[in-house]
Amino acid sequence: MSENTSKWAYLFVLSLIWGSSFILMKKALIGVTPFQLGALRNIFTALILFTVGLKYIKTIDKTAWKWIALSGVFGSFIPAFLFAIAETEIDSAIASILNSLVPLQTILVGFAVFQIASTKRQIFGVVLGFIGTALLVMEGADLNPHQNYLYAGYIVLATVMYAFNVNIIKSHLQHLKPLTIATGNYVVVVIPAFIILLFTGFFESSNLHQPALKMALVYIFILSFFGTALAKVLFNKLIRISTPVFASSVTYVMPIVALTWGFLDGEGFSLLQGFASLIILLGVYLANKKA
Repeated sequence: MSENTSKWAYLFVLSLIWGSSFILMKKALIGVTPFQLGALRNIFTALILFTVGLKYIKTIDKTAWKWIALSGVFGSFIPAFLFAIAETEIDSAIASILNSLVPLQTILVGFAVFQIASTKRQIFGVVLGFIGTALLVMEGADLNPHQNYLYAGYIVLATVMYAFNVNIIKSHLQHLKPLTIATGNYVVVVIPAFIILLFTGFFESSNLHQPALKMALVYIFILSFFGTALAKVLFNKLIRISTPVFASSVTYVMPIVALTWGFLDGEGFSLLQGFASLIILLGVYLANKKA
């Protein structure tokens, strides 16, 4: 398989996996708190990756560890909590659409921090994407008055962190294998995640015996195995064989998958929200389109 064909295959598979992650988070939150979900997702993913990737840790040079740590914090640790908190108030499909801001944030971060030049069309795409985001959030607040759409800010913040992660990997970790980067990320974050879990009351008897916990753990394990561990390795590979902006364009297909799951789960979605979603995706397209 050629490199060009491979990158499109990775993009499609990642879209299916990550597009399904939002409904898994929603279902898991029935049995755990947002902080328990974020901590368990990090811990489960760490354990999965350690079974196959610990032998590669010795290949990480000392100078790379600071970038491994930053990549782990921005690309895995904090976003796991931000998305979990956000989905306590907003629908899973909306969370996925807002996640489509990642390519636009990648351009902004690349320009502001990593001195990667942006064209006028890319800037226009960024502006258009944020207009779509504003429309999506405002309409969502009207359509679901019982939901606090200020929580959308948590997802916007997570997309900024994902953008930093993409640029860090492309700029400073290209010499390492994708599995090595992913495993190194979780060597850094697994202990903080476990400490947070201890303070959530997860191990209290009343919590361990609640009926919804068992299924929640099943959802979190599926989310961790496919949506984080496997997907993170595939994503790191995609970054390696493409560009940061192309890799972050996985968010093109994700909303379609997430909207399908949301519809099947009875989530509401208006025509104006559909229009706002198209504006976001058009902005992403224009920002990524070659001259």
